[in-house]
Amino acid sequence: MNERSRPNILWYCTDQQRFDTIGALGNPHVSTPTIDSLVESGVAFTRAYTQSPICTPSRASFLTGHYPSTVHVNRNGNETFPDRPKLVPRLLADAGYDCGLIGKLHLTSAYRRLERRVDDGYRFYKWSHAPRDNWPEGHDYADWVHAKGESLAELSSSFDGVPASLHQTTWAADRAIEFINEPRRGPWLLSINVYDPHPPFNPPLAYRELFDPATMPDPLFRDSDLETQARLAVLDFQSRARHPRELDIHDPVVPVAQEPGYRPGDRGPGPRDAWTLKAWYYAMIKLIDDQLARILQCLRDSGQLESTVVIFSTDHGESLGDHGLIEKGCRFYEGLVHVPLIVSWPGQFRAGLRADALVELQDQAPTILELAGVSLPETMQGRSLLPILRGDAAPDHHRDFVRSEYYDAIWMSDASHGTMYFDGRHKLVVYHNHDLGELYDLREDPGEFVNLWDEPDCIGLKARLLKRSFDASVMAIDQHCRRIGPM
Repeated sequence: MNERSRPNILWYCTDQQRFDTIGALGNPHVSTPTIDSLVESGVAFTRAYTQSPICTPSRASFLTGHYPSTVHVNRNGNETFPDRPKLVPRLLADAGYDCGLIGKLHLTSAYRRLERRVDDGYRFYKWSHAPRDNWPEGHDYADWVHAKGESLAELSSSFDGVPASLHQTTWAADRAIEFINEPRRGPWLLSINVYDPHPPFNPPLAYRELFDPATMPDPLFRDSDLETQARLAVLDFQSRARHPRELDIHDPVVPVAQEPGYRPGDRGPGPRDAWTLKAWYYAMIKLIDDQLARILQCLRDSGQLESTVVIFSTDHGESLGDHGLIEKGCRFYEGLVHVPLIVSWPGQFRAGLRADALVELQDQAPTILELAGVSLPETMQGRSLLPILRGDAAPDHHRDFVRSEYYDAIWMSDASHGTMYFDGRHKLVVYHNHDLGELYDLREDPGEFVNLWDEPDCIGLKARLLKRSFDASVMAIDQHCRRIGPM
């Protein structure tokens, strides 16, 4: 493959974005004209699933094309990252791509230290784990804010919040434009990993004002959810179930005394109900959309749009009040594991296609490698999406099932272990260190309210799914050492 036929790759990854947050895919309450344009010019995979509902294991998976348990990266907060399998940007850099990272990497811990780099292949490296002042130096985004004479801590604690001009999402777009405009001869890969729409739900005031909580749709909630979640309360999760009128958010926005109606002890610049948080969540996505528009315009202005594949996705979802929960943990509801995945390359890929095949986020890795003309590692578990993208395969089937894993993924007392197996209709969830499980028929119960796990009429179905899930988990165990002989 010659240099002219190898496309540039813009890989834009948000943090904690649900599948149902895009206007062109059916949400009339959001404002996503830029993302909508990618849907119309490319392929939207409407049933894409993350391999973990937590950041680091998910990112380890889609950056290597392997399940988190295969890479042995199952948790946030790890000291180190394994040497193998190699990351996609490392493989591309070895093949002549100029690779850049902006924002999060989150493959090792950033707790009380700068994240230690791995053999990542990024030549251009602008790091920002989160929009905070937790690091005295070496945090590229915070250093940029400081250079402008501002303090993230002070801006975050004001009622107006961090203005859009100083927001991490805007900084990421500025750095992306810088990278795209650099002179080079060969192709490039740019990974942009913004922090939003991750909690603490603190968009700039100007963006908060665009979305009225009173107009937001209701979360998926029934009063029976409180009883259901009480049975599952032993499992790791960042919140405890409450009525959506008052959610138990783990990362509160700092109290703001100048807010009208503020009382000592209040948390955040407004109510903590599901409708307010949803409005702010959509506001963060609106800022993402606006800044993505700047990046795409830079591609047009520089004459690189036609030679660039654009991938828009995330690492995992967000509960956002569904079932009385907020944030994430050891659960596998659609809001947490069902995610956006859009791929656009006008003139090369199908346009305006909504592909309803089951796909996994780890399928991005072999897709990117194949686009770049790089041979796939023998052990790679991801499956290239290029046949669907190019119109060489039907858009309604890619995998028979999708899997997601939670193995002691966040630092909580239960050290929960759970797996999800979903065949497109039935979702089986097993909590392995407890006699607990969930079984849903999403065709009949898309809101996942009716747990069939203990239903006598479903014993046979549960047994079949348990075997298939166990087989899939066993097959996810792989070796990264090349076999050269029988002994």
